[in-house]
Amino acid sequence: MTLNQLRAFVEAERLGSFTAAAQALDMAQASASELVRRLETELDAELFVRGSRTLTLTSAGQELLPYAQQSVEAADHGTRAVRSLGSLGGGTATFGVLRNADYYLLSNLVQMFHARYPSVRVRLVGQNSAETAAAVAAGRIEAGLVVLPIDDEGLAVSPLLRDEVYYVSASEERTRTPVTIEAFSQAPLVLYDAHYGWQDPTRRQIAERAQLAGVTVDPLIELEHVEAALKLVAAGVGDTIASRAVVAGPTFPAGLRTASFAEPLYDTVALVRRRGHPLSRATRELARIAEDTLREIGAGLSL
Repeated sequence: MTLNQLRAFVEAERLGSFTAAAQALDMAQASASELVRRLETELDAELFVRGSRTLTLTSAGQELLPYAQQSVEAADHGTRAVRSLGSLGGGTATFGVLRNADYYLLSNLVQMFHARYPSVRVRLVGQNSAETAAAVAAGRIEAGLVVLPIDDEGLAVSPLLRDEVYYVSASEERTRTPVTIEAFSQAPLVLYDAHYGWQDPTRRQIAERAQLAGVTVDPLIELEHVEAALKLVAAGVGDTIASRAVVAGPTFPAGLRTASFAEPLYDTVALVRRRGHPLSRATRELARIAEDTLREIGAGLSL
């Protein structure tokens, strides 16, 4: 049983003759009739009563008709879906973004994409880079933006932007000179991304440096969001870290001071996808817009 056989059968029933069905299917009348004959042979049952001017379904034909109509309709829907995806007239884009996406102007990503492709559905997931990498590797999302380092087994990684990470404090004394990892380990620290803790990529870099220096970094307070950490720092509770994009943002509290690390610390933002698995066109286009946005931001941060 083939789709062409079912399509000829459905059209012949709808139009009442093989001649009309052949015209609708853009084929010869003999071809349409032969397709239905082969279907009858396979089913070992006659589907039409022949001999009258208009085709009439037999009881077997009446049984088959709703299933044939559903099959043809499903195939047509599938064809339209694939074709619309190819032209970005439909489909779904699934993408992971950084927890601090707003500081890299990525909050406008969906708005920009939707303005260009209003028929494409978007599933945008904001989470810690460790979780984004795991979700991409598992196939739960197609691609995403992460801060390196991550566990990259099975992933293709494309670095896009390098953003310096600063030590942030309300204390002039503690920000007067570049901060060593030893001094950092002794400071009263308010660190964010508490859920992922030392799995967070920026904190992983700090932990590696501390290990090499033989010191331990033990934060005074851990919470989830950088904005909350900055408020506590502004209140004099302790010190934190923040990327240049955050420091340069409009919500960075007035009066806070920054210092580079003695060995400069950087967040490297990268695009990740599953190695050997091509992206759908919708997600590929969303990733392209995100890449363009980050490269533009990166050029500004390097000035």
